[in-house]
Amino acid sequence: MASWSSPAAAPCRFLSPLATAASSRALLSFPTPTTRRRLLLSSTATTIAAAMAASSPSPPCKVLDSHLHVWASPQQAKEGYPYFPGQEATLRGDADFLLECMDEAGVDGALIVQPINHMFDHSLVTSVLKKYPSKFIGCCLANPADDGSGIKQLEHLIVQEKYRAVRFNPNLWPPGQKMTNEVGRSLFAKAGELGAPVGIMTMKGIGLYIQEIEELCRDYPETTVILDHMAFCKPPTNNEEEKAFSSFLNLSRFPKVYVKYSALFRISREAYPYEDTAQLLFRVISNYGANLIMWGSDFPFVVPECGYKGAKEAVSHAASKISVSPSDLEWILGRTVSQLFQGAWVAP
Repeated sequence: MASWSSPAAAPCRFLSPLATAASSRALLSFPTPTTRRRLLLSSTATTIAAAMAASSPSPPCKVLDSHLHVWASPQQAKEGYPYFPGQEATLRGDADFLLECMDEAGVDGALIVQPINHMFDHSLVTSVLKKYPSKFIGCCLANPADDGSGIKQLEHLIVQEKYRAVRFNPNLWPPGQKMTNEVGRSLFAKAGELGAPVGIMTMKGIGLYIQEIEELCRDYPETTVILDHMAFCKPPTNNEEEKAFSSFLNLSRFPKVYVKYSALFRISREAYPYEDTAQLLFRVISNYGANLIMWGSDFPFVVPECGYKGAKEAVSHAASKISVSPSDLEWILGRTVSQLFQGAWVAP
């Protein structure tokens, strides 16, 4: 299989004290052999130093998880971070557990996506972002309420609380409403105005939402879009699934659309290491380029499936099956999300 590659002081002269002004002028006008030698050595040293600097390997790119969640522990839920009614956590998903998992897997930082467990109450995630500012950045959850209150909330979360992205969950729109309604358009436009990418979750299938996504991308080209979990496309097994996957690939015609190669357990038809997703990745790289693709674990949901470390290793395994180049793998494992959210994951 072919390998894929993506889009990369004058020396000082010191003179000894001179006996006369005449001899000084002579030396300055006609350098002695010793002076010329010093100049040559200095110039050579400078050239060698520059060559060494140019050939030195660049620092390794950070491994960054573009998609995970945190929520309150049962104790935290009692003490001020309650779950949304009916969305009580059934898995451990507190920040301490996440940090343990990241340390074991060698993951340097992550984008925390506001979980449905706390709905539009962002206080728990905000507390984690403030406690670990060089480790995490946040993606808030859009509130598409009919009264438009979610627009002000979005602006507050991005401007005041420093969230860097927003998630659109079409299942949260009022019954019968689409993401392209007046509130949805206002939220999408506001996100673009504030420089916050919009992550879109198409859990029920890209086919149900492709027209809405295309309309938003066409009408608001300044807004960046991220398609969560490969738009929930599994390896196609029939014409209908191939059509849906092709529609997802065709979104690459919009230059500000990114893809999360994330939650592989959700998009695979096989057991770990989810090797059938390699062909999906091959086609996505072919259409989008590795510099628009980012890995994500979907912690903590991934933990009972293959473990957090396993989620990261599955990406490298799939990449090895389609001869993804080391540079492209570096983009997927961290460079893409790092460039998208510039200034993040930097020690204060």
